[in-house]
Amino acid sequence: MSNILLEKLKNQPLICAEGYLFEMERRGYLTSGEFVPEVALEHPEVLENLHKEFQHAGSNIVQAFTYNGHREKMRVINKEHLLEPLNRAALRIARKCADNPPKGLGVSLMAGNISNSNIWEPNNPKIQTQVKNMFAEMVKWAKEEKADFIIGETFYYAEEAFAALEEIKKSGLPSVITISPMGENKMRDGYTILETCKKLEGLGADVVGLNCFRGPATMLPYIKEIRKELKCHVAALPVPYRTTEKHPTFFNLPDNNGCNCPSPHGRTFPTALDPLQCNRYEIGNFAKEVFDLGVKYIGVCCGASPMHIREVAEAIGLRVPASRFRENMSNHFMYGNNKRIPRHMKEYGKVA
Repeated sequence: MSNILLEKLKNQPLICAEGYLFEMERRGYLTSGEFVPEVALEHPEVLENLHKEFQHAGSNIVQAFTYNGHREKMRVINKEHLLEPLNRAALRIARKCADNPPKGLGVSLMAGNISNSNIWEPNNPKIQTQVKNMFAEMVKWAKEEKADFIIGETFYYAEEAFAALEEIKKSGLPSVITISPMGENKMRDGYTILETCKKLEGLGADVVGLNCFRGPATMLPYIKEIRKELKCHVAALPVPYRTTEKHPTFFNLPDNNGCNCPSPHGRTFPTALDPLQCNRYEIGNFAKEVFDLGVKYIGVCCGASPMHIREVAEAIGLRVPASRFRENMSNHFMYGNNKRIPRHMKEYGKVA
């Protein structure tokens, strides 16, 4: 079986938007805290449109929005009966969008998705079997709905990432596995970040890297190390937030305005992170830096908007459909240099 993922990466970088969770919550179609993608069933047109917006911005991977759409999360919210319908709906919407990319996008692949179960326990075979079965059924549905490859993401237990890869490998589909170490800067079961990635490569993952939890500043040092040590393709998908060495993930970021966070749950994550967001140029700089290191699978995770994805694309030298609308300050009414702009407004712009 040919490996379409590696064939495409041989010739060009791939961009993957993973910002569906926060973006759907911001738009009023998903409950924060629960973070279950019921939008695939309740408002399929909204999900399809967001896929199209991310494609317009340059995402040539359409990732099926099944994050947290696994059996355990559906059990928690008492909606297990919606498990397979939700997965199949999300997969079909993603397939439709991948098969109908906007003019000028070029390559368009559809990815199935499995993710952290939040119940994995080291040395607990019963729970581990339960998680593997959850992965297996989602991979099966993704293959039946004609996914080009499978993304396994946001794993903070190394062994859970290995288990996810094992289930993907059984399907014969290409694999992308991205881990998400928390604030300890290592995996919860003791593996270092680098040794986890090395083992994933050794187990046959096609693309290995990091996604979510960490912003550009605290993800970049590990991407540099991983790219230097691994031979396989590397993935880098940060969150667009200003994480720091003291606060390496977005879970514990303090409000940078020096005030007490007014959120009802008393912290910025996940609904009061707005003042901590990276601007588009910071995301572009990260994309350019990792691309120059040889990273060819690049994206943005929770918090991403199409604007961030366009910046990633343009930072690595691509022109995408949304590039038509990139900034043109020369025509700004105060700061532009167009001769048709009244002189008094240009003068005002110098002091305003």
